[in-house]
Amino acid sequence: MPEPDTGVTGEPAAARPGGERVRTGSGPGRLLVAVYAIFALAAGARAGVQIGTKFSDAPLAYSLSAFAAAVYVLATVALARGGRTSFRVAVTACSVELAGVLAIGTLSLVDRAAFPDATVWSGYGEGYGFVPLVLPVVGLLWLRRTARRARTGG
Repeated sequence: MPEPDTGVTGEPAAARPGGERVRTGSGPGRLLVAVYAIFALAAGARAGVQIGTKFSDAPLAYSLSAFAAAVYVLATVALARGGRTSFRVAVTACSVELAGVLAIGTLSLVDRAAFPDATVWSGYGEGYGFVPLVLPVVGLLWLRRTARRARTGG
């Protein structure tokens, strides 16, 4: 009996109906993975410096930056890997990211005293050109498109 085609991730090729794997990190998805990787690095470096040098100044803001970095790392890896489990992780990461940007963005504008220093998500990501607001939307749209393509076999 032949072994099932497992690809790089070890998941069966039939991870989606029609036998096609969800290939989230190929084609235009490579650019999305690259942007997520850049944001993971930027948010992680920023949080590391802030936590290491002045954590007591704004512990909530700096902890949220570290959380954002972790979400970006998770999204990067899940999008790059593809497959059923990674697809679900990517959807969850992008959804958490969008909820975080909207919640922290709103809170940072409503209660500026709670955020004496900026986070990646404060002001809806204004310090990063609002990319943190747009990125999860693009990510979720890409995931929807790749899932549809995998279902139809195209």
